[in-house]
Amino acid sequence: MTWLATSGLQIILIVIGAWVALTISRRMLNQVHRSIAGKHGDAERVKRADTLTGILGTLIWAALFLAAGMMVLKEIGVDITPILAVAGLGGLAIGFGAQNLVRDVITGFFLLAEDQIRVGDIVEAGGKSGEVVSLGLRTVRMRALDGTLHIIPNGNITTVSNMTKDHAFALANVGVAYREDTDQVFKVIAEIGAQLRQDKEFSASIIEDMEIHGVTTFADSAVIIRCRMKTLPGSQWMVLREFNRRMKKRFDELNIEIPFPHMTLYAGEGKRGEAPTLPISVQGKAA
Repeated sequence: MTWLATSGLQIILIVIGAWVALTISRRMLNQVHRSIAGKHGDAERVKRADTLTGILGTLIWAALFLAAGMMVLKEIGVDITPILAVAGLGGLAIGFGAQNLVRDVITGFFLLAEDQIRVGDIVEAGGKSGEVVSLGLRTVRMRALDGTLHIIPNGNITTVSNMTKDHAFALANVGVAYREDTDQVFKVIAEIGAQLRQDKEFSASIIEDMEIHGVTTFADSAVIIRCRMKTLPGSQWMVLREFNRRMKKRFDELNIEIPFPHMTLYAGEGKRGEAPTLPISVQGKAA
């Protein structure tokens, strides 16, 4: 009777306390899940919320189970010191043996928790670039432009460059000949940007008007003018391709020269210093 009134009661209180703590943690995790998933029920956000709350729930359950179990064993009269020592040594051994796996999982957890990348994003990570096709606790899978599938352990990811996060810029470095009037080129670029934004096919992808930063570099054979347009994430390459196409046509119409590499043909020189004959063709006739 004495044991029931002391240790037995303590065990009952420990079990009840663990159950209450587990119930409270589940409710808190449900709130976290709703906060991450959002009101619109985006499939990717829901998947991320499921993964994060599932991991947190497992960790909380394991911690409560171990704590309550140890407390119950102590109340029964079992010496838990050897158990803690063995558990500590076992955890240390597992930590050394599976440190890469643990690093992958921890990095993957923070990638998900901080919403650094999502499925469908175009990113550079782990020395590779491509579209994220799956994101897990251990690996990130990316599909390159040529179709190559890169599988990168999360532990190898130290820097993430996300090119489709929130917004993007269609950035162009336009090279023109030194003889050209840069003010005229500025005006032409602004006109092309305005026309592009008014085009129904591209207007929905462009957020702001063309920005012209001015002359940025005096290169070997060209004056470099930098400009950009703010776009929706993932639309910058489409907008840039169309801008380049229109710019080339307009520059041709206005005789604005875009410098390009030239090649000088050298036929060689004989030992006596004479230049050999170089056969050429003019309008289809040999000369």
